[in-house]
Amino acid sequence: MAASSEAILQVLCSAGPSISHMGLCPNQSNFLVLTNHGLSYRNKQGSGCTKIKSLRHKSCNTMSVFHYGSHVNDRFRSLSCKCHQIDSVTDAIIKKKDTLVNDELSTNGNGTFSSTLQIDGINSIEDEAWELLRASMVYYCGHPVGTIAANDPNDSSILNYDQVFIRDFIPSGIAFLLKGEYDIVRNFILHTLQLQSWEKTMDCHSPGQGLMPASFKVRTVPLDGDDSATEDILDPDFGEAAIGRVAPVDSGLWWIILLRAYGKCTGDLSVQERIDVQTGIKMILKLCLADGFDMFPTLLVTDGSCMIDRRMGIHGHPLEIQALFYSALLSAREMLTREDASADLITALNNRLVALSFHVREYYWIDMRKLNEIYRYKTEEYSYDAVNKFNIYPDQIPPWLVEWMPNRGGYMIGNLQPAHMDFRFFSLGNLWSIVSSLATNDQSHAILDLYEAKWADLVGDMPLKICYPALEGQEWRIITGSDPKNTPWSYHNGGSWPTLLWQLTVASIKMNRPEIARNAMKVAESRISRDKWPEYYDTKRGRFIGKQARLFQTWSIAGYVVAKQLLDNPDAAKILVNVEDTELLNAFSCMISANPRRKRSRKGINQSFII
Repeated sequence: MAASSEAILQVLCSAGPSISHMGLCPNQSNFLVLTNHGLSYRNKQGSGCTKIKSLRHKSCNTMSVFHYGSHVNDRFRSLSCKCHQIDSVTDAIIKKKDTLVNDELSTNGNGTFSSTLQIDGINSIEDEAWELLRASMVYYCGHPVGTIAANDPNDSSILNYDQVFIRDFIPSGIAFLLKGEYDIVRNFILHTLQLQSWEKTMDCHSPGQGLMPASFKVRTVPLDGDDSATEDILDPDFGEAAIGRVAPVDSGLWWIILLRAYGKCTGDLSVQERIDVQTGIKMILKLCLADGFDMFPTLLVTDGSCMIDRRMGIHGHPLEIQALFYSALLSAREMLTREDASADLITALNNRLVALSFHVREYYWIDMRKLNEIYRYKTEEYSYDAVNKFNIYPDQIPPWLVEWMPNRGGYMIGNLQPAHMDFRFFSLGNLWSIVSSLATNDQSHAILDLYEAKWADLVGDMPLKICYPALEGQEWRIITGSDPKNTPWSYHNGGSWPTLLWQLTVASIKMNRPEIARNAMKVAESRISRDKWPEYYDTKRGRFIGKQARLFQTWSIAGYVVAKQLLDNPDAAKILVNVEDTELLNAFSCMISANPRRKRSRKGINQSFII
């Protein structure tokens, strides 16, 4: 078969560069045939031909043959593609009717296709956003696997913005799902799953096996033994190269959330039921549910382990991680296959869900009534029934909060540790607490009430504040280490991030208050396209484009697209929303009514999770 295919290839594609390297794909039983009628998939017997898409190499008008190897989905094989020659698949796959200047395309070495878009001919902001989103797509072995972080053609300092970030791709993935373009999301899920088992070390130390990478890059490298051929390889970063060398705790949580959304949107449960995917879910859960020294059910993490990936004083138990953790636990419980080997893991998962929801709802929530209660706290209580369980000193209440807290409304604080409450308002953690049902129904409405009451502070001239207020003066110098990028009201320190618009939209739709998202959308549409889709905005009201913000930031673009899609079709938000079931509600009620120190007894021997 290989010999005959090689002969056909040489005869039919003599007019241009070959689209495959036959000797590099031994024992392949499947291949694609490019004819005048389009691209077709064929098995070894040559039957079952299915038309896929009409593609053509721009310099070769004859037929071509290339292998379609099934090895790209094999979890345990090398993460490299050896099935194409220089530029041939690039030109074939990307040949479509996009609006391009002079119809010229070029690759940027990351599997993406750089092009100059003619924005003048685009009818709407949404059309422009889709053009830019598609221009950011990354290809691996000729198949889309993600979107790069930013695609600014005038930016000479790329750093790692040409990589596919797990958290950054989530709004892109949701946008493609709602558009009915499922392949890129499926490919992303399976290829990042392969990276989960990749060797990861820093200074001879390796983290847990369930860790997902922060990002990956598709590198096109010369093929050994053939100077005229190349192969694609996936190059992941688990934090070894990141600024601060912090492992991305949120990557695995977002991966589970996207996996559930894929199944709900497509109706295709075969992906989540695969053995390797089930194993990947269990590895993430095992890493998150591992026993440690902590007395709290919340996840203990270092600073910079989530969207706020620089030193901002969120180490400990930040709300963002807890909301994503809760959402991932609920999502995993839906998707895990019921089998004897998973029984202990599911039991541990259910126990953690109940404890986590109780802990966050009771101790992270703050409104005017709670604030007054903290103001009157007694300290140094040594008792099982202490009211001030975490020994919070009333003097910790910041002066700004006393004046800022409205009579109607409330929110989840940013962090809780012994003798410490971080009273800052963090948008992502609060919004995802609504989406995941970590917040109660009343708390969810109160959070949205706060947005309406403090619109000028939290939305301003560009949605949405990542946190409020900013760290300033001596506090900024001590907590951030005088970080020149996180100066007051900039970047993660009180900057405004357009990508958060989609989380606000999901939360607003869930609580049947979409007008909040629509009003924020109007604010964003007034300038985001004109400003070239910045990564973030500076100043207290978000009036300036961020001083170091990248333009054409993909998740700013995708966040807008998803918000627009969901407002047009609110029912689609169900793929992201977690609904708390009766079992959890009953368990939570029991915890509230019972003494938290019901009985002191020896805990049984822990059973290990079988994965």
